[in-house]
Parts: sequence; C-alpha cells; structure tokens
Amino acid sequence: MRKVVSFILSVCLVFGCLAMLSGCGSNEEKITLYVYNWGQYISEGDEDSLDVIAAFEEKYPNIHVQYSTYDSNEIMYSKLAAGGITVDLIIPSDYMIGRMAQEGMLKELNFDNIPNYKYVDEAFKNTSYDPDNKYSVPYTWGTVGIIYNTKYVDEADVTGWELLWNEKYAGKILMFDNSRDAFGIAQYLLGYDVNTTDEDALKACTEKLKEQKPVVQQYVMDQIFSVMENEEAWIAPYYAGDYLTMAEENPDLAFYFPQEQGFNIFIDAMCIPTCCQQQEAAELFINFLCDPEVSGSNMDYLGYSTPISAAKEYMDPEVASSPIAYPDDNTLRNATSFSFLPGDTSRLMENLFMEMRNS
Repeated sequence: MRKVVSFILSVCLVFGCLAMLSGCGSNEEKITLYVYNWGQYISEGDEDSLDVIAAFEEKYPNIHVQYSTYDSNEIMYSKLAAGGITVDLIIPSDYMIGRMAQEGMLKELNFDNIPNYKYVDEAFKNTSYDPDNKYSVPYTWGTVGIIYNTKYVDEADVTGWELLWNEKYAGKILMFDNSRDAFGIAQYLLGYDVNTTDEDALKACTEKLKEQKPVVQQYVMDQIFSVMENEEAWIAPYYAGDYLTMAEENPDLAFYFPQEQGFNIFIDAMCIPTCCQQQEAAELFINFLCDPEVSGSNMDYLGYSTPISAAKEYMDPEVASSPIAYPDDNTLRNATSFSFLPGDTSRLMENLFMEMRNS
C-alpha cells in the first residue's frame, strides 16, 4: 500500500491529459470549492502518494479546493443543519445520506458533469438509501471490526464484540465516539436489529454501553491512529480501511471480523448539500475522484475499498486482493448495513449516547 504514484499518472494529471469538461477553463475567474470530508480520508501526497487535491487543481486551475474535515456523520449533519457554513461537497455514510435526502438537505446531481459514473460497479447503484441514484456517487465501501495488538491481547479472548467489555484490558480499550457505531456494536452483541426503532431495545443498549464505560480509556474517532499505533491502547473497534493504514505503522496490530454476531458494512458516497454555491465544480470533483486511475491511487493509499473495479488495475496487487479490504462472501454473511432511521429514533439514540458519555 501507499505505493509511489507512477510517473505516467503524475504527468497525465499535472498536464491535464485526462478528458476535461467545458465550463471550468483556466481563463475564467477563480472560484473556491468547499469540500467537507472525514478525517484521514483522501490521499494528500504523503510518502510519495498522489496528492488528489493538488492534481485536481492542476487540471482545473480556476478552482481552488478549500478542504476541511469532520469526525462523524452526526457532527457533519449537525453543522449543516444549523446553517451558517459554506459547503459544496460532502461524503456521508449510507444511512446519513438517506436521512439528509428525506429532509431536503441534498441537491440532485447533474450526471452530465459526471461521465465517470459509468465506472461505478452496478452493485453500488440503486441502493436503499438512494434508490434512484439522484443524490450520491459512491466514494468507498468498507466494514467495521475489532483492531487489537497481538503483543498484549490473548488470542483466546478475541471471540467477538465482548472483547470490548473485557475487564482484563481495562484502560486499554477504545470506543467509538459516535452514537450510531457505538449503538451498533451493542446491538450486535445483544442480538438486536441494528436498525431497530424500539425504544426499549435502545435503552437496553444504553445500559450495555454504561457497563462498558469503566473499562474504556477514551472515546475516539481520528485520534485512534496515534493511540493504537503508539500502543497507548490495545483494543478498538474501527473501520477496516483505517486498520490497514495503522498496521503499516505497527505490524503487531491485527483485525477481527465478529462474523457470528454480525458487523457493519457501509458505503460512503459523495453528495452535494443544498447550501452548495458551486455545483458544477463539485460535480467535476466527483467526476475526478471516479476516474479509475485516481480512485486506484487514492484507495491504494487509504486502504479503503473502491466501488470501481477498474481502479484495481492501478493499485498495489496486495491491497487490491486484501481479505480485510475485500472480504469474501463467507466473511460477509452476517454483515449488515445501517438504514436511515426516523428522526425521533435518531435523536433518541444521540441523546442516550450523550447521556451515557456524560454520566
């Protein structure tokens, strides 16, 4: 992973050899495109990887990308719902896309500006959260499992989500700092549907998370990288793509799919919020990210799974065939996706999570 970008690709991107769309030529007034994405979620040129934003700006010299990050879907949603910020492109997860579409927070896409959408695999189209392909273009997909340090964690203890409650490792366990992922783990552990709207089930999950709290070192999102790599913590639930990045820094880390209990499989997709001021530029950026060469280089660095099979041609073969990034059907047999929940249920889950965190 994180291979040096090929000379040919670098030259092509710098000099704009990829097909350019009209309407964003270098003679036009420079505009700013505000991109709001997860942290650690785009290749930025580290370790000789492709700098995606710089390459895009080289291709479209009249567009400047102003890039900022968020830690969770819920943080991104709350900031956009509150208003008062400028955002042209976001990359939410499946269930959040469904919520935002239903609440009128997303613009319909003009696919005339996204011809590279043809490269997106059919399996990632007509999804439950966007059945008519109006609002989103897949960026990555992935899974959630358990990351643990083989130097300190007994393999006999790695049997399922209950590892995150094991008092033997108190003070060395991390936990998600967002309600949907945290409740999902409790739901898998207790045998509830991860898309339940039952209030009693959610309260039971809250109690289970309260039981865990004494053994949790801290609740994290992007902070997990340094904490796990530096062995300040030994166990954490997190995304498989990020595990592959962390394992490069610390080869003692391992990844476990709780196959019998179930685990989350997700799609993160590119969307344009209604507050967008530069829709055509946002669609050009989406189209750029869907180019197989760009997607391949980007995912090769990130470790996340590409929804564009043609991109694998441009990836390190070891990454493209990784059983962590691309698990087989047997591994995925009990994987489930988060669905959009009614507003009342989402708010209840968020409130219960915050009450648990603050108790």
